[in-house]
Amino acid sequence: MLNNILLMAPVTAWFVAQLIKTIIYIAFNKTFVAERLVGGGGMPSSHSATVCALSTITLLKFGVNSFEFAITCVFALVTMYDAMGVRRETGRQGEVINDMVETFKNMGKDIGPDKALKELIGHSPLQVAVGAVLGILIAVFMYNMEYFI
Repeated sequence: MLNNILLMAPVTAWFVAQLIKTIIYIAFNKTFVAERLVGGGGMPSSHSATVCALSTITLLKFGVNSFEFAITCVFALVTMYDAMGVRRETGRQGEVINDMVETFKNMGKDIGPDKALKELIGHSPLQVAVGAVLGILIAVFMYNMEYFI
């Protein structure tokens, strides 16, 4: 399994993106939150890094006219669109609902969930673009390293 570059390139891209995301979070917030190592949202998009690494390594292995590349390319586009669209809106809704619950609690009303809803779910276009570039670079690097090992 470790020799399967079609699997290892996207897994590596996901891991690197999550690690960078955690480091950026620590730099801005001056605190370590373990959830950032596996959680969604933030810079860069690990969704984009993962699917772009998969699509890129598939392109390099099978070519631009292969059905394998076509499938991974469409999968990448849908995933990145979803990360910027539905998932981002879900995070925004979480922010609004959390604010509303807090307002009602301050008024003495006990409503809403006991635990705040997640707000870091989706991605901005910049986060998606940076994740995509990261995934592409990792796949190209790993593809080229495959021939040196």
